Amino acid sequence: MRKIDIFTHIWPKPFHEALLKTTGQMKDIHRRSEAVPMMTDLDKRFAVMDKFDEYQQILSLASPPPDAMGERAAWRELSRIGSDSMAELCRKYPDRFPSFIASVAMRDPEGAVEEARRAVKDLGACGIQIYSNVSGKPLDAPEFRPVFKAMESLGKPVWIHPARTASFPDYQTEQQSLYEIWWTFGWPYESSAAQARIVFSKMLDEMPNLKIIIHHAGGMTPFFEGRVGPGWDQLGARTSNTDYKPLLKELKKRPLDYFKMFYADTATFGSKAALVCALSFYGVNHVLFASDAPFDPEGGPMYIRETLRVIDELDISKEDREKIYYKNACALLGIR
Repeated sequence: MRKIDIFTHIWPKPFHEALLKTTGQMKDIHRRSEAVPMMTDLDKRFAVMDKFDEYQQILSLASPPPDAMGERAAWRELSRIGSDSMAELCRKYPDRFPSFIASVAMRDPEGAVEEARRAVKDLGACGIQIYSNVSGKPLDAPEFRPVFKAMESLGKPVWIHPARTASFPDYQTEQQSLYEIWWTFGWPYESSAAQARIVFSKMLDEMPNLKIIIHHAGGMTPFFEGRVGPGWDQLGARTSNTDYKPLLKELKKRPLDYFKMFYADTATFGSKAALVCALSFYGVNHVLFASDAPFDPEGGPMYIRETLRVIDELDISKEDREKIYYKNACALLGIR
């Protein structure tokens, strides 16, 4: 059975070199990325991919975002080089890489719109990747609307990758997060908070055809369906300084129904329970196969292998398994 892995990370050589010129020496989570051979070594990537039958990858850049540091010109250059170098890999190895996801610099919305259009129309990108906050700003901030409107008009999805660092403390009395809590629990929270801000800012009423894919099986949202559903049906009951009740009347749907408009991937690091929860919440037509390779202890194969295992263990029909593995991707991303 064909398998299209819609979220795998890479640093093509031209992008990696340009990134180093901008950032200098890598540190923290980015240092880890650079240390994974499959991230920068194409032969290593192919060796991992060849372990799995009928397996293909949609390419995306790993963090940091192109606008993490430097100036506007550098952001645009990094984004352009990333798109160009991934597009070149897709042209050279179409059987391995059916398409790629462009990374745009959201701190430069005008440039982000230009790059999104160029990547999709000229290079064949199947969508764009953004992060759950833009240097601390929420995605529903007005200046980012043009990017989402451009993607709705292009008919391509937006991938939202969680972003949070140790600078987000776990408690108000502390200066930074400890024990990598910012990653383990912070990233799923970021993904869920981003969905909520998009819903309650009425972005999905403004752009009903906007397609958004949430990494890591939708974050916390599926597990907290009761809070998202009946809980948020009572929006405003817990707040005394803001009257949220008019907002509930202004929304065209229940909050829960908007959350179910999102798409989610299967990158749960081999957790079957998390995947079952995501499928129950989003439905089989809104779940797509992704492994998050190469970020595992083995440098790539473990996450792919374990994700395939839990999908194959699901008590679902062959037709539904085909949807998860490749048919949903073909339909949503426009892949043959």
